[in-house]
Amino acid sequence: MISKLKSIFVLASLVAATSLSAAELKIGYVQVDKILQEAPQTAESGKKLEREFSPKSQELDKMQKQIRDIEAALDKEGVTLSETDRRNKERDASNLKIEFQRKQRELREDINLRKNEELASLQDRINKAVQTVSETEGYDLVVYGGVAYASKKVDITDKVLKLLGKK
Repeated sequence: MISKLKSIFVLASLVAATSLSAAELKIGYVQVDKILQEAPQTAESGKKLEREFSPKSQELDKMQKQIRDIEAALDKEGVTLSETDRRNKERDASNLKIEFQRKQRELREDINLRKNEELASLQDRINKAVQTVSETEGYDLVVYGGVAYASKKVDITDKVLKLLGKK
């Protein structure tokens, strides 16, 4: 029984291989890294994020300046200040540093979250562009990264970039 199943499997494999060689496959390759670097949407996304987080970044810059000013005042006036005033300023500086670090961490987390959202949107647009180019030009198979070698004649990256508005 097992030898009969093996024979059927081998026969089916031979039939499949024969039919594949009879019909010519059109294969394409896409360099996703190149698209992510050169697509106009990547630059637009970066500018969008910069505008979105600029106010929070400026707020952090102001806080950092406040910390430096307090520390500079402590260095300059530390000898002349009373022990209580010096301790109060040190506490203020310490509290401001803690608040600064918290806000800085929150900003990094917010930026990373939004970057991931923008990247997901861009990947969706890239996938749609790849699908459009593939269907328009009759490709049977298009592969992304993880390829040891792909010749220029199967590389459709520039066509996808053109569809995305790069070239």
